[in-house]
Amino acid sequence: MARRNVEFAPGHYYHVYNRGVNREPIFRTDDNYTFLLQRVKTYTTRFCISVVAYCLMPNHYHFLLRQDDDYSISAFIQAVFNSYTKAFNKMFDRKGTPFEGPFYAVRVDNEGYLIHLCRYIHRNPLDAHLVSHPAQWPFSNYLEWVRQRPGTLVDQEFVQAWFSTPEAYERFVMEYVPPKTIAQAIQPLTLE
Repeated sequence: MARRNVEFAPGHYYHVYNRGVNREPIFRTDDNYTFLLQRVKTYTTRFCISVVAYCLMPNHYHFLLRQDDDYSISAFIQAVFNSYTKAFNKMFDRKGTPFEGPFYAVRVDNEGYLIHLCRYIHRNPLDAHLVSHPAQWPFSNYLEWVRQRPGTLVDQEFVQAWFSTPEAYERFVMEYVPPKTIAQAIQPLTLE
């Protein structure tokens, strides 16, 4: 049974994420990452979904998506990851889902949180100590955000609406100091 109580609607943003069962890797080779990104590219057009930010990590993934039509983000994610699961299982001679369960989805209606979420997604490999700079991780669209790589899995209008230059976004990402407690993390989002 799905864990989410989210209504998907056109024009709204959603943080979609999941991880491997028992926190096991869901990407074992570079080809796994590439295959998934090809599936995402194919299905974004078919389902009228815009990718704002994404990061694929060895044992989990994050997407910030906007639903641009009546096709549900849920249907998009199911199509992408059903295809991926079949290919992954065939490649590694396994059965069952490589994922912990149904994907998580959170509707993002707060603009401050929306922009922070982009930074959070792109900092994932940095905060996991896999790289010393987000530009070193090839399996996110950070490089598209800072215009160091051409790519279609990014909403450039969104990026330019929030950050006038690539350097502005790089500073926004790199100058962030993660809070030490949950209370500090949610403080900027409270109405006090």
